[in-house]
Amino acid sequence: MLWSLLKIVIFVTIVAALTLGASYLMDSTGGIQVTVAGVEYTFGPLQSVIAALVFLLAAWVLFKLVALLVAVLHFINGDETAISRYFDRNRERKGYAALAEGLTALASGEGRQAMAKAQKAERYLHKPELTNLLTAQAAEMTGDRKKAEDVYKRLLEHDSTRFVGIRGVMKQRLADGDTDTALKLAERAFAIKPKHEEIQDTLLTLQAQGGDWAGARNTLNAKLKHGTLPRDVHKRRDAVLALSQAKAILEDGNSIEAREAAIAANKNSPDLIPAAAMAARGYIEGGRKKHATRLLKKTWSVQPHPDLAAAFAEIEPQETPQERLKRFNLLLNVNSEHREAKLLNAELHLAAEDFPGARKALGDLAETEPDARVLTIMAAIERGEGANDAIVRGWLAKALAAPRGPQWVCDNCSNIQAEWAPVCGNCGAFDTLSWKTPPKNEGAMPVGAEMLPLLVGQPDIQEASENPLVNPEQQKLDEEVLEVIATPDAEADTTSDKLH
Repeated sequence: MLWSLLKIVIFVTIVAALTLGASYLMDSTGGIQVTVAGVEYTFGPLQSVIAALVFLLAAWVLFKLVALLVAVLHFINGDETAISRYFDRNRERKGYAALAEGLTALASGEGRQAMAKAQKAERYLHKPELTNLLTAQAAEMTGDRKKAEDVYKRLLEHDSTRFVGIRGVMKQRLADGDTDTALKLAERAFAIKPKHEEIQDTLLTLQAQGGDWAGARNTLNAKLKHGTLPRDVHKRRDAVLALSQAKAILEDGNSIEAREAAIAANKNSPDLIPAAAMAARGYIEGGRKKHATRLLKKTWSVQPHPDLAAAFAEIEPQETPQERLKRFNLLLNVNSEHREAKLLNAELHLAAEDFPGARKALGDLAETEPDARVLTIMAAIERGEGANDAIVRGWLAKALAAPRGPQWVCDNCSNIQAEWAPVCGNCGAFDTLSWKTPPKNEGAMPVGAEMLPLLVGQPDIQEASENPLVNPEQQKLDEEVLEVIATPDAEADTTSDKLH
């Protein structure tokens, strides 16, 4: 509204100024005298201005005629396009001006105006390889995905714009969830421009999601070759892919090849916990227990983890709890102050029925880091030391409401997964799972059997039922909780991999 009013005021001002200038010239005296062939011509002030304008127009027409004459001479000399270029020059100027305005509108977020300018530029230039790209991007900006896809398909007809068309259709297929078609398009785009980093990342992610581990490793090597991936990151991600490939081989029944692939993955990335555990089990199957012990100790020194302890327990599956406690000192002496080492030590003492030793090994974790696993171990210690049911139930109630503790969490979307995987099951990101404590806003997880507190015995339910202060519903809940988290003593003595 304000801009329209301002334009009207400017227009009226210009008209008034021209009118005032014309009246001034008509009232003024003097002028210009021109003598041609002995004849003298006298022009008044207004006539002088008109004559100057006519002279400028005549000069412009003369310049155009000279340019046309030059084009005709070039045509006579054999340049067949000279005359057409002369007449097309003005059209090209208008076309490129419209194209520039369209690009400006696109950068400004004005999608509809950009599409209009693209159509205008096409009328003048007749170069769809330029205007189609502008039209497609403007259509995407305005939400007209069908038009954008049609334009991208037209871009496939020209060699210079084929990559752009493939990339545009690929992104639309990804948005629609059609990963199979998107994978084929990504492969075609990668064949045209193997150095394109976005296409490399997209192809790698799609191959990993589809389980094409060999293809993903080739793409990863291409990223390293073209300098789009640091060498240390390449080693880590190649180890992740090698581990995933080993798991696929193992599912096919080839344990020897899977063992070798897992060992290779561990060598490339010693801190990759699933690779270390799988490689260690491969050594155990081959009777190379010392190699398995050395490998697990090395990885434990970098990142203590329950899976490593479970694999370490499988080295000697028939040992007694006391023998196991003694042998595990090889592992516990490495990174002994780590939280996982303290929990493992406490659980080993529980399995050996050394409850004071378990309390000592647990330290102050019940006060400083009271998650479900810590609190459940405390309930087992209290039960083993003969505490009454009320105390045990108190620890169990805290455990039920406490955070779960470290888990496999996606660094990209914070999704929690029960097991490690190369690709996040929620957002599809590659190599983003880390063993860490979830954000505090994540809800507490129920206590499960995987924590295995090794509770010694069951509470005296009969005694509790005779106590009039005990709520029958609470008593039933206690029985269910104890049934879920308790492990029979005989099983605890023989399966140390369930200590975690």
